Amino acid sequence: MHDIRAIRENPAQFDADLARRGLAPMAAQILSLDEERRGAIHAAETAQAEQNAASKLVGAAKAKGDEAEFERLRALVAEKKTEVAAMQARAGLLDGELRDKLLLIPNAPLADVPQGADEAGNVEIHRWGTPRGFDFAPKEHYQLPAVGREMDFETAAKLSGARFVVLKGGVARLHRALAQFMLDLHVDTHGLSEAITPVLVRPETMLGTGQLPKFAEDSYETTNGWWMIPTAEVTLTNFVAGEIVEAAALPMRMCAHTNCFRSEAGSAGKDTAGMLRQHQFEKVEMVTICRPEEAIAEHEGMVKRAEAVLEALGLPYRRIVLCTGDMGFGAQKTYDLEVWLPGQNTYREISSVSTCGQFQARRMNARFRPAEGEKPDFVATLNGSGLAVGRCLIAVLENGQEADGSVTLPAVLHPYLGGKTRLVDGKLV
Repeated sequence: MHDIRAIRENPAQFDADLARRGLAPMAAQILSLDEERRGAIHAAETAQAEQNAASKLVGAAKAKGDEAEFERLRALVAEKKTEVAAMQARAGLLDGELRDKLLLIPNAPLADVPQGADEAGNVEIHRWGTPRGFDFAPKEHYQLPAVGREMDFETAAKLSGARFVVLKGGVARLHRALAQFMLDLHVDTHGLSEAITPVLVRPETMLGTGQLPKFAEDSYETTNGWWMIPTAEVTLTNFVAGEIVEAAALPMRMCAHTNCFRSEAGSAGKDTAGMLRQHQFEKVEMVTICRPEEAIAEHEGMVKRAEAVLEALGLPYRRIVLCTGDMGFGAQKTYDLEVWLPGQNTYREISSVSTCGQFQARRMNARFRPAEGEKPDFVATLNGSGLAVGRCLIAVLENGQEADGSVTLPAVLHPYLGGKTRLVDGKLV
């Protein structure tokens, strides 16, 4: 959420930031509402002071035995009490209206984010690995003989409908091994703190990270008001909601492996074949809570941790920086990692790593105290996939496919697979 004080101080900059996002100017409208809100608060406070002053005079008139003055003042106090209640209600209404408007405005992009209207404006800045040459036509993951019947879309459709999958046998174990490998790398090598979090959360938790209110249709709500998380960013980031964190505890670097749930409301007709785009999937998520001045360096470190997973698996990838028109709602700057999928003959997103500055922290009221006796300030938050497990499975299968229909598996996974090195007809051998 934006800082109303910053908008007051530099409305032109606020509108310029919105323009980079492709949005019309809003500063004048917001400041008009803010002025009205502050006027209502001042009027309520003035009326409250008058009520308090009259209340003190009531007792004095009673003590003097001045019945007429006593009755007059008592009536005045009652009148002021009604007036104060109405003014406070009006101020509260305007305060809520201003907050609601600010909650719907996306974060301001950093100055070095490329300008663009959509994904065509994204810029590739790094590439690792060389896509393997095949002496046969490579297949997509769901077509591979090595997968056999262990990637079962028919049973999933019977159980749940479209965009679900049942993984079985060697494919299920390979999927589990990938998640465990990612966690071990992030915890043992990168020093992240692992957590196991709920996947059902309160609406205020989703609001804190920006999924609500604007993107409600992208997630699932239960009948009793819980929401199913689209990513563990929601839970991990909200660990500090409403808190004042000790400066010595920063930076907090965390990770979690969870199921994630997305309605894919705006993706009709996209990636309907295979398991690239699912309503339920697993992801290892990374989140950092830090001082605002540390955020840019933390962003670079986080994307390198995600890249380390791909490099250990020997999967070619590229890093792109998203333009202003393709960036997520809460991000100041985002790097996407795209892994090479030979079955599609293209790179596809496997991780998105964003720095959000203090945008989410204001929504959550998450602060830290810079030093003893100093006023608390909002923390900075960052999040990134490290990685999407299902998409990583796809990449491992497609990049490791052989002419005989088997899949050769990355060496780093062999210890997680009981020493097995290949997938043949759904079985590890």
